[in-house]
Amino acid sequence: MVRYSDELIEEVKSSNDIVDVISQYVTLKRSGRNFFGLCPFHKERSPSFSVSPDKQIFHCFGCGVGGNVIHFISKIENISFTETMELLANRAGITLPTLDNYENDKDAKLKSRVYDINSIVAEFYHQNLYKPTSRTAQEYVKKRKLDNKTLKAFQIGYSGNFDEVYKFLKNKGFSDEEMLASCLVAKSKNGGFIDKFRNRLMFPIKDVRDRVIAFGGRVLDDTKPKYINSPENIVYSKGRHLFGLNVAKRGDCKKILIVEGYMDVISLYQRGITNVVASLGTAMTEAQGRLLRRSCEQVILGYDADGAGQAAILRGLDILQNLGCDIRVLQIQGAKDPDEFVVKYGPDKFRFYMDNAISLVEFKVKVLKKDLDIENVNDKIKFLNQIAQILSKISNNLEREIYIDKISKDYNISKEAIQAEINKLIYSRSTSSKVLQTPIKPKVKENDIPKIDDGIIKRENMFIYLLINYPEESYLKLKDIGSDTFKYELNKKIIKKLYEQLEKGNINTSDVLNWFEEAEIINHLSAIMAYDFEISDVGKAIEDILSIYKKESLINKRNKILKELEKASTSEDGKKLEQELNDVIIQLAKMK
Repeated sequence: MVRYSDELIEEVKSSNDIVDVISQYVTLKRSGRNFFGLCPFHKERSPSFSVSPDKQIFHCFGCGVGGNVIHFISKIENISFTETMELLANRAGITLPTLDNYENDKDAKLKSRVYDINSIVAEFYHQNLYKPTSRTAQEYVKKRKLDNKTLKAFQIGYSGNFDEVYKFLKNKGFSDEEMLASCLVAKSKNGGFIDKFRNRLMFPIKDVRDRVIAFGGRVLDDTKPKYINSPENIVYSKGRHLFGLNVAKRGDCKKILIVEGYMDVISLYQRGITNVVASLGTAMTEAQGRLLRRSCEQVILGYDADGAGQAAILRGLDILQNLGCDIRVLQIQGAKDPDEFVVKYGPDKFRFYMDNAISLVEFKVKVLKKDLDIENVNDKIKFLNQIAQILSKISNNLEREIYIDKISKDYNISKEAIQAEINKLIYSRSTSSKVLQTPIKPKVKENDIPKIDDGIIKRENMFIYLLINYPEESYLKLKDIGSDTFKYELNKKIIKKLYEQLEKGNINTSDVLNWFEEAEIINHLSAIMAYDFEISDVGKAIEDILSIYKKESLINKRNKILKELEKASTSEDGKKLEQELNDVIIQLAKMK
């Protein structure tokens, strides 16, 4: 496990504003002091995901997940703490020290070795492309009119026969275990080793940090399958990356065009369209959508014009829309895909179509119209209802008004009729789902605390809230209330840690989430920190909660004395206990 100093962790954290970072993944809207959006960690229709710019924390009141910016990135990117630190440090321009003990971690070491293998093999394939023995690949490259600049930009290469890569890596000192983990080598039926990719044009797949994470290979004849790709492995998850994004980010990528395949990307790049990427053999995923959202201002879908391509557009639209992306759909004519179009008509005409890509609403309306006869009354009514469904989801009133006006003119439907149907849908949603109008209680799993009253939980949470937010005012007054007093196990652990740190004089409780590693505690603690306890007078709040615990302690003491009185063996013991009981009763009377 990599170890960084507390100071360095705090520097990385404070250099990455949580609202800025999370806004690259989630559409946030301000509500009071905080921001809210749809939680990226579970499916929901109403926003219960809260981000606090003041406290630099996030918490979902729906699924209970929470933490600081480090916890968010680690969870949403599904990466380790070390990788999260590297990502955030790189974002903030902070150089992290190299730690010797990193290589002591077995998994981290294997991962590092696989990255090394991929990098070395990518260059091996690339150099192989230029050898006299690779004439078939060279002829294919020439036929596709790919120049040397393009070949080098994408590090395109060629894989040879049988076990060339295995022997090459063996000579470089890599173990069989490391080569198998890279998925570039496989065991043969006779127990030997064979290369995964043979006699194929090779496309290294790189992440946004330019690390080679996988490969795609294309045959140069009619052999099936046409393409084979690296399977998911220790460094590669295909649904989390986009082919060509590392290259696109080198230039102006305010707009990014997403296409279907490697050669679409490469062919467009060759002709000057450099802001283009491809999904990796999968339908659009949320992770890919988030990657696009934080890499550009506008996403243009440029899938093929066939049925599968149009279905991919619709899937992609829904994902990107939910992430709050500005989406456009490319509408080319005279070619089946972007590659064919740019070869046939040139880059200038292609850029014209990119600049005039239609909006999400226009595309959905166009798809609707294809399946309906607007001249037919029933179809026209159906068309109106479905249009209203689409337009009712637009939150910007001006944008909605523009579309209503355009559709009214284009399809000869009155604006009033469209608006009336939209109003019905909006009203229906608003009455069935009132969001964030009342404070949301910190989420507590009932199964975890079957015998603990909600009021006790809330009081314990408030106790923790006071220690975190007002440590100097509260600690000296509250510290005599032992952690064992608390009923909820998570709260016991939190209080114990808070006491330890405050006793040492560490009153910088803003980094309290860094003091814990258990996800369950971090989630619960972020809920407490995000909750509004509506404290107007801190001093009175401390005195009130202290009074409650003192009273509870006295009641427990009274009950204990009463039990002991029943068992008292001598009159002297009885008198002593009666005196103690009398003192406790007097103290309780004073507290009423």
